[in-house]
Amino acid sequence: MLRHPFEAVVIGSGATGGVAALTLAQIGLRVLVIEAGPELTSKEALGSEPQNTFKRINRIICGEVKVQAQHPGYWKNNPSLYINEKDNQYITPKNNEFIWTQGRQVGGRSLTWGGITLRLSESDFCSAKIDNFGPEWPINYMDLEKHYSYLEKLLKVHGNRDGLEQLPDGHYLKSLPFTASEQIFKNNLTKSLNYPMIHSRGFGGHDIIKDGLWPRYSSVGSTLKQAIKTGKVELLTNHIVEYISLDSSQKLANGLHVINIQTKEREKLDCKLIILCASTIQSLKILLNSSENIRSKGLIDPSGKLGSYLMDHISTCRFFSIKNDQEQEKTKLHKLTGAGSFFIPFGKNLDTNIKVDFLRGYGIWGGIDRFEPPDFIKTKTKTKTGFLIGHGEVLPYEENKVSLSKQLDKWEIPIPNIDFRWKDNELRMVNHMNISIENCIKASGGEVEPIHDLIRIPFLKEISQKALALQDSPPPPGYYVHEVGGAPMGTRQENSVLDKWNRLWQCKNILVVDGSCWPTSSWQSPTLTMMAITRRACIESIKNQS
Repeated sequence: MLRHPFEAVVIGSGATGGVAALTLAQIGLRVLVIEAGPELTSKEALGSEPQNTFKRINRIICGEVKVQAQHPGYWKNNPSLYINEKDNQYITPKNNEFIWTQGRQVGGRSLTWGGITLRLSESDFCSAKIDNFGPEWPINYMDLEKHYSYLEKLLKVHGNRDGLEQLPDGHYLKSLPFTASEQIFKNNLTKSLNYPMIHSRGFGGHDIIKDGLWPRYSSVGSTLKQAIKTGKVELLTNHIVEYISLDSSQKLANGLHVINIQTKEREKLDCKLIILCASTIQSLKILLNSSENIRSKGLIDPSGKLGSYLMDHISTCRFFSIKNDQEQEKTKLHKLTGAGSFFIPFGKNLDTNIKVDFLRGYGIWGGIDRFEPPDFIKTKTKTKTGFLIGHGEVLPYEENKVSLSKQLDKWEIPIPNIDFRWKDNELRMVNHMNISIENCIKASGGEVEPIHDLIRIPFLKEISQKALALQDSPPPPGYYVHEVGGAPMGTRQENSVLDKWNRLWQCKNILVVDGSCWPTSSWQSPTLTMMAITRRACIESIKNQS
């Protein structure tokens, strides 16, 4: 039973949902936030060891997380934060895997976010204008600059002002220090290759004393928590949004059709303003199921592009060992976090000594001595273990898309069909990444080695040889949970789904602000930019209502 009337509905309670709720409440609107899953206590959400490990194994044995268990986050977080795949199915073409990681609880996937906060640069917003490939952004860096700054101050992220054009500086707490091995790596990299290497930007580990019971990178520990404190925000949990209905003119949304997952009852909620923050594929699923292709008097998409241009980051990974026998480092524990790590942020400023036969660019994330095993199981003494992971921009292809199948799920809602393939451009980029990564490791005095050759653990070789991130070929799309696109913003309704204020062209009281609104993917971790887009859209769309 809802306790208060509401003026706006936010669908989803994760990173963008929290920002939307807070922004609208600050403007003065009364807001309803709909979440498909339950509201958990911090103890229930974060879990503890060894219980989390037992739950991970049990869920795999029961077949609940066959796909999501391939993501490294599953082995770091409470496995209860990953959705039951038996009840939440999707379809992919044969031999064309897509890993769709979902979180269904208050806080959504913000509870399993890695916590890296990188801004996009002006050149990232202009990529399509520069190389004439794919849709163009209708906004630029300056449109988001003040929103980036607001969020960085609000969330208290760590970082350093590095003066790089391809990665604009922000407002940071003091950067977290490099480990001694990372500093050696940086010194050698600068001296030998003159590559940029910076402190990663984002969050440190969860500190209960400073942050409270919830991690600061989660919406329930930051934006959503503050939104609820305003007294203008109410949560409706355990309700799935089935579709959006329109008035007789098909120009305005007038209702949300929801399903109570506990009672299975269906209900229509009257609404004047809808903000879609359900996550990229979930938002596309709702929009597609609301379209005139599915139901009478449904949403109109003049472009015919709804669902098209799905993107993700393509990646590759290498482990290595580097010499370091400093005594003080032996007992020091260095956490791997969003800010406790480093970046080699090439962007489009790639090493042209390596053949560049592809469009766009990439960055390399890494860490050394961040998950160091005990000496007695290491194969090499007086060394530290490191990794480098390349994240590359994927071009927007119309044929990479989400559509709805004829198969229905347990709620009688059409199951999404995700058709996504790496193309030649991305595979050529991976070749460049691998050479760059190996050059970095060689320049640092390190040695590239499989993880099973660095650590003596029974069956590690058999396990690592099956791990998607450790194969010669890149992991399948969706692996790093950076999917964007499908409802791109644009300047004309003939070739985009949303206008520059994130409104559907033919239905101005629906805003789509999560990753689905992106016309291009860039190479940076996308969450901070999603949040900045959300804040801008909520403020400016209300200001410019027509």
